[in-house]
Amino acid sequence: MKRLIIILLISANISYSQTLNDLSFGTDSTFDVISWNIEWFPNSNLTADYVEIILTQLNADVYALQEIDDTTLFKQVISNLPQYECYFKSSYYGGLTYVYNVNTVQVNSKYEIYSSQPFWNAFPRKPQVLDINFNGDNYIIINNHFKCCGDGYLDINDSGDEENRRMQAVSLLKDYIDNNFNSKKVILLGDLNDIYTDQASNNVFQALLNDNNNYLLTDLDIAQSSNLNWSYPTWPSHLDHIIITNEIFNDFQNNNSLIQVIKVDSFMNSWNNYEQNVTDHRPVGLRLNFSNLTPTHESNNINFKKKSKIDIMGRNIKNLNTSGLFFKIDESGDIKKYINY
Repeated sequence: MKRLIIILLISANISYSQTLNDLSFGTDSTFDVISWNIEWFPNSNLTADYVEIILTQLNADVYALQEIDDTTLFKQVISNLPQYECYFKSSYYGGLTYVYNVNTVQVNSKYEIYSSQPFWNAFPRKPQVLDINFNGDNYIIINNHFKCCGDGYLDINDSGDEENRRMQAVSLLKDYIDNNFNSKKVILLGDLNDIYTDQASNNVFQALLNDNNNYLLTDLDIAQSSNLNWSYPTWPSHLDHIIITNEIFNDFQNNNSLIQVIKVDSFMNSWNNYEQNVTDHRPVGLRLNFSNLTPTHESNNINFKKKSKIDIMGRNIKNLNTSGLFFKIDESGDIKKYINY
């Protein structure tokens, strides 16, 4: 009987390892950036090993991480990944961390913004900036972890209201980007702790939605899709976001570029196993492909899985005869782009 139990356990471990080894995201020909909240790392005594495997398998050029509590243990994890280095500045309230591939990314500078006391209300964790070069192009990445919780209603008269604090953070970040990185390729990302789909009067992202000539909420279609594709399944919501400036629009429009909530839990047998041993957030990944944009003409009678489509500004498109660039979401949660003439 003992021998049978041991054989079963070994078989289960082999099967599990093979399944997790099927996980992938980044490629050698794309710029891959992932935002991931690793809930108060480590979540269990297995977390470090799992995170090491997951980071390796996802193979991103840059990871923007949140809630790294034990920085010593995390540095040990990264020391086992010779192609990566990590950067910390502050570790309070679960620190923000960058992990970047030293073989593909040249780091120019890394620093925090809005670090003085007047901004602590908007930013309980200071935004972290990573200025890098990739493939000859300069990128500014801004990692964030906004204030959590709230009642779902934005009280503009109460500066302590959680939604108000997140709205302040969005406004300040937009101002900083507009004034300091006006012509730069900027990726704003992180656990922003709010949803895109609130009505305008309660939407903390309204300033970005209104400025759709300069900002694109790349994961808006995911937020508008089934909750099976969202980044925070425990309290079904999509809280982890990646936003780009107009200097990146053309790269994102490439047919091989995508935005995706990466369902690591699907490679770990169950959501419960993933949540208990890794985190309660799924990673969100942005892939930018730099090959020449090749428009594809899709006929109007294609059977899409999603009845509604959106354009690059996030507007619903009901008429498939409309010309332009549009998005649809597949069953895996990937956003696919197509161009109608």
